[in-house]
Formats: sequence, C-alpha cells, structure tokens
Amino acid sequence: MNEKEIAEIRRRFNPERSNITAIHGCYVSGQREIVSRFGQSLASAAQEETESILSVLKRSLSGTLGRQLNDIVFDTRQVVDSEEHRLLMALRDSGLKDEGLTEAFYQRVIESLTMEGPYLILLAHDKYDVPYKARDGAPNPDGSCDVFTYVLCSICPVKETKPALRYDVPESIICNRDVDWLISPPELGFMFPAFDDRAANIYNALYYTRKTDDNHPEFIEGFFNVEPSMPADMQHETFKEVLVESLEEECSYNVVQELQGRLTELVEEHKASKNPEPLTVSKNTLGRMLEACGVAPEKTEAFREKFDEAFDGGALSPGNLISTKEMVIEAPNVTIKVDPECGDLIETRTIDGRRYIMVRVEGDIEFNGLNVQFESPEQE
Repeated sequence: MNEKEIAEIRRRFNPERSNITAIHGCYVSGQREIVSRFGQSLASAAQEETESILSVLKRSLSGTLGRQLNDIVFDTRQVVDSEEHRLLMALRDSGLKDEGLTEAFYQRVIESLTMEGPYLILLAHDKYDVPYKARDGAPNPDGSCDVFTYVLCSICPVKETKPALRYDVPESIICNRDVDWLISPPELGFMFPAFDDRAANIYNALYYTRKTDDNHPEFIEGFFNVEPSMPADMQHETFKEVLVESLEEECSYNVVQELQGRLTELVEEHKASKNPEPLTVSKNTLGRMLEACGVAPEKTEAFREKFDEAFDGGALSPGNLISTKEMVIEAPNVTIKVDPECGDLIETRTIDGRRYIMVRVEGDIEFNGLNVQFESPEQE
C-alpha cells in the first residue's frame, strides 16, 4: 500500500463514512487468559463514543511507511492452503458473525503475542464501495467499480488508574475515585487484506507497530507465519555498523556528512514530487553515493557485500538509515545538534596536532539563554 491508499482507508473511520456497525473483541488478562468477550453496537452508541472508538481503531493505520507501517507478504503456498491465511479469509468473509471463527482468532493472537499486562483485542469489519476515478484522478461519487471488504485488528494495552480524590459536581462533594481501566492507543495491529491499486490484495496485510524499536517479531512469526522484518531503529544501528566496518579509515566526518546530505536531498525531492509510493534505496544506489563522496572502489564494494549480509539485499527507506530532522555530533564531553540543511556550518580541523570541530556562527548567540557578544580580535 502507498500513502494515498492508506489515507483513503483512514478516512473511512468516522461515523458518516464507515460501514462498521459493531466492534468485537475480548479482554485478555496479564496471565494471557480471556476474561470477557464483547460485541458492541455502534449504531446505539452516542456519537462522541463512536468517534472515540473509531479513532482508536484508526491509530492502527497511522505512522510512516517503512517505520510503523509495513507489508506482511504471504507466499503462494500460504494463500493456496495454510491455516493462518484460511482463518483471515474466513474471518473477513463471515463479517465477524461466526463466534467460532472469532474465538479461534483470539486464541491465535494470544498464543503468538508476548505483551506485559492486560490488553484488548479489537476487531472491526468494513465494506467500502470504492469510488471510480477518472483518468485525471478525479473521483466520481456516482460510480463504484469495486467493493473492498476488510477486517482491522487493534491490540490495545489496558492501564489501571490509581485511586484518587475527585470532586462530584452534581452532589457538590469531595469523594474517592474508584480504580478504573483505561484503553491505551494500539501497541500493534493490522488490516487484511491490503488495499493495493485501490483493490483487495489477499497476498498482503498492512501491519502496524507503535514502537520503531520493537515490531513484536514473535507475533509476526507466530500469527502470520512469515519472517519478521528488521525494526526501523535496528536498521539504523545496523546501517551505521555496516558503514564503519566496510569503510574503515575512510569513514571520515566529511564522507558521512556528504552521504547524509545526499540522502536528505533524496528524501526532500521525493516529498516535493508528491509520489505516494514509498521511497527506498538499494545497496547499489548507496554504493554510487559513496563513490561520489570520494570513497575508494574497493571500500564501496566491501560496503555492498556487508549490506547484502545485513539486509539480505533488500531496499530500505532512507528515513530508517539517517535522521532527516537533525545532525548529532558527539564527543566525550560535547554534543552538537544541527539542522541537516545547515550541515555546511560544521567543519573539522587539526591544529597543532589537536582535533577541533568548528561551527560557523550566523546570527545571535545565546549562552544559557543569555544573548552574548563575540569579543573583537583586539579584545582577545
């Protein structure tokens, strides 16, 4: 799925557009036991309550592609005949009306997931009459070319509140507030099938994880029976290791700074193009960038080999390899943070055998929040 397709499905999650009539789910204790099951109608709920429930579900379609949102890809064997795919297809086709199927689904989730504390498994079913779009991309609300039927699952931690004093306005008294259980935003979730080319793709599911350093690989492997992808934060750390090990003495400040600049520029160009497809870079693209930064051919070849070993030759999102929001330069007693667009303000020098980081200053300078002036050469 691309950004436009995800946004199109996200817009479904409001009372006016959604065909979701009920939310099904169960409450799972910290001991991984189902305490209760429920099927809550949205038609009879207050509008504010309905909006809040749909908002929680919509969070499982939020985030950045390649970071919080990733594709789960089933192989042909699984689609033809596998327990995990049959369950998902049957769940979608049943409209969540088969209690035996939903129970089997809950048990498979619980068996696959490792999570501390209690949580809710929420399930929604929706049918979307996909509007036909003309060649110029303009939607035609009077025509529909397909019906996209899907299920969305959100797994939300449940937090216990602490007892406290509260003020009861109607009674005009101060009294104790009982312990309550609050639903947190989803920790993980998924949509099946994927909405690719504005149609159902039963070979894919869209997987969501709130944390970029932990995508719950045990759940991906146990529930979907596919190899978990490397979390975004781990990709970042692994990429740094690959650079250092392959470039060795050529992993200089200037090379890394220029590589950061080229990747940042690539991200900005992709954003300006408004291309909804996610941007990725391969080992060859990165290798050519390193060569343009002046790295020797044998080092760039070593980089490609180590990149292959670390990432199985896959293409990665540049946003997972570098920080496009800031440059951080650290020494034992100093940390310097710079906007990537202002990276040319930083220079490195060796003076009298000592290494220096030089920061060219433009505009006012503050010291602990105080405006200070540079001393003139005569004063120095």
